[in-house]
Amino acid sequence: MLQCDVRVLVEECGHEFAGFIDDMNGSGGAVLGSFDAVSKSHPAKQFGCVNAVGYKDLAARQRVSDRIAAAGYESPSLVHPRALVGRDSHVGAGTMIMAGAIVDCRVDIGLHVVLWPGAVVAHDSVLDGNTFLSPNSTVCGCCRIAANCFVGAAAVVVDHATVPAGTRIKASQRYVSPRQ
Repeated sequence: MLQCDVRVLVEECGHEFAGFIDDMNGSGGAVLGSFDAVSKSHPAKQFGCVNAVGYKDLAARQRVSDRIAAAGYESPSLVHPRALVGRDSHVGAGTMIMAGAIVDCRVDIGLHVVLWPGAVVAHDSVLDGNTFLSPNSTVCGCCRIAANCFVGAAAVVVDHATVPAGTRIKASQRYVSPRQ
């Protein structure tokens, strides 16, 4: 469940976890309440907000990211202390990089991307926003993965591939660009 993983990641990155926002199920436990209620009780000038919506509905996830930004909340990038990110790589706001993920040199990661444990992104690649890389997936060098993509567990995107927006690559699948 992404929410539990996000809570742990927030804390392991040195942030204080305030609670979850849930427009569907009200408040209670770790849930503070709806977005409208939380935006009043936890003002954007004092709190950040991380999107914990999963990969099953990337369009809904994007709408939540847009709503967070429109309300003025900053979305910190969360890079686990046991993840490796090249010093000349860029990690966009709201991106989450879990323990054991590797981001090589000269990689550009867009907004609200999620790299699960063991995901590898090789040199000179670009991941556009709202994209998920599942555990142990590999993006080889000089690739471009457009926005709103999902790369399944242990899938491989081969060198110089371009993955169109909205593509879902199944677990263990090898992806080669149509031009290759």
